[in-house]
Amino acid sequence: GKNCSLLQEMDVIQKQDENCYCYVQNRTFHLQYLWSTLQIKVSSREKFQFEPISEKNNCRNSETVFEFAACAVQILWKAETCTETFVSIKQYGEDFCFKIQPFKIEPYTVRVKREMLDGKLLFLFVAGIFLFHFANSLSRSAKFFYLSGIILGALALLVFVLLTLKRFIPRHSTFWILMSGSWIASLYFIYCFKENMQWLWSEHRNYLLGYFLAVGITSFAICYQHGPLTTELSITLFTWMLQLTAFVLIYCGVTIPQVAYAVIAVSLCSKSLCYPLGAACHIARKMKHHFKSKKLLFKYLTEEEYREQGETETIRALEELRSFCRSPDFPSWIAVSKLQAPHRFAAFVLGSPHVSPAETKAHDEQYGIGSSFLEEQLFETGAQSEQDEPANSIHEDEENENEMHTQTPLPYATELL
Repeated sequence: GKNCSLLQEMDVIQKQDENCYCYVQNRTFHLQYLWSTLQIKVSSREKFQFEPISEKNNCRNSETVFEFAACAVQILWKAETCTETFVSIKQYGEDFCFKIQPFKIEPYTVRVKREMLDGKLLFLFVAGIFLFHFANSLSRSAKFFYLSGIILGALALLVFVLLTLKRFIPRHSTFWILMSGSWIASLYFIYCFKENMQWLWSEHRNYLLGYFLAVGITSFAICYQHGPLTTELSITLFTWMLQLTAFVLIYCGVTIPQVAYAVIAVSLCSKSLCYPLGAACHIARKMKHHFKSKKLLFKYLTEEEYREQGETETIRALEELRSFCRSPDFPSWIAVSKLQAPHRFAAFVLGSPHVSPAETKAHDEQYGIGSSFLEEQLFETGAQSEQDEPANSIHEDEENENEMHTQTPLPYATELL
């Protein structure tokens, strides 16, 4: 590290000979660099060898399994030969060192540029949040099941093949041993693909597209043959796998690990608190329904309120009728042809009252106070009562006469005898 040149932001270095470069990370955390990355670009007119340098050259000093795996990858890693390469470094990751070895005496340029908002990191973070909170519903979707099968087949082909051939492996221990080896090999393949994605896309684009197309179609056919998940156990395991994948996306989508841990903890707490909160809301609704009065209260309108409401609604309905008659959708010529007084209808549409003064006066004379209608109603009831009384008296007189006719012949009969 002592002989390597230290890189800083906005550096532009031109050299011709072999040299190594290091970028030392800033240990002070700033939230504005949460999705920020540093872009290191090395370009030349002739081919050069780009080789990353690991800080731990001896894998025996690795303290964890992940450090040993990273060291093994660095040992197995072959130097890249190209005329231009890009390296993206997280703001708060590990220190990064690399060596440039030109094949010919030709100047090469090393540029360091900061990208304040990396779209890839932001996409991974948002995708992780979305995947975690909708894992339960996505695990029950047939379309998402087929999409997951295609992605798994393209990125982890060995794992997909092993899951397809699971029924032909009799012992579970053998299956899990093979599954562990397949995952390690798949993760190494993903790491190599991520580091060489630009070179593979530029040099072997046709082969890469052919691989994804062939594996995607085959994976979809196998998933479609087996059908979507039906048992609750398989759906639950698929949900847990999606949530674990979401945690990985959240961790990879930010540059500050502490922020990723906090977001994962908050997501777990919100997921675990949804059941108590749902139960509390259900109990609150039950209690509110229990204590709520079941007796309905009716409010009766007074005569004045009834009259005011009638006048208000009448005025509103007349205005709506006027606006409808003014609209272009109203069949004006058909309406005019059927009206007896088109001039009066036109005056009403333009704002005149719908009742003329003569009609108002006639209505008041007929139905107002002291009107002939009320007098007829009053006198009609009196006359009906007087007509009922003479009829009753006449009926009684007729009954008395009948009784007399039945009684008077008796004396004449006795006299004759």
